[in-house]
Amino acid sequence: MRDGGMIMDRPDAPNTFGTPEPDPERIDPPGGFAQMPPAAPDPATGSTAPMRGDVPPMRTPDTVQRFDAWNYREQPGMTVGTDVVGYRVEATDGHIGKIDQASAAVGDSWLVVDTGPWIFGKKVLLPAGTVCNLDAEERRLYVDRTKEQIKDAPEYDPELVNDTTYRDKLGDYYGGTYPPVAQTMPQTRPATEGSGPDAPR
Repeated sequence: MRDGGMIMDRPDAPNTFGTPEPDPERIDPPGGFAQMPPAAPDPATGSTAPMRGDVPPMRTPDTVQRFDAWNYREQPGMTVGTDVVGYRVEATDGHIGKIDQASAAVGDSWLVVDTGPWIFGKKVLLPAGTVCNLDAEERRLYVDRTKEQIKDAPEYDPELVNDTTYRDKLGDYYGGTYPPVAQTMPQTRPATEGSGPDAPR
């Protein structure tokens, strides 16, 4: 600004944010400062690098949809030694019979269900992966397949329970009938709900 023909310097604004002033005498070490370590890989990218720290596994549509035929899921609470023989078995659309035999061995878990008069007294072999719930108090076990899907499964043959080809065929069949992601993932409303021109005022 001009004051009586003289040019005066504008005073510096005070530092009100408390930011440190640069140190004019600071000397950086030769080669600079050490670089920060790389961040842990993002599990969404599919990296196979090991994660560091207590990072919980991500639940994506792909992991939800994966079907493990011969192991029980975490929900039913079934472990080695759990005795479910005699339990009633319920499909998604009704009762199908009672458990006649059962295995709870890791990687080799299954149920043999006596269907009684439902399909002419035949028995069916259900892979443990079809079990979605267990009610020990009511002695009921629930599977997430329909009666029709169970009826159309490869026919049970007690001589082939340990046959690899038969087991693969049965596992593939029930894997193909696994409920889609749309039925297993929770439905959420769009974030824009109630924000359009029709929104209440």
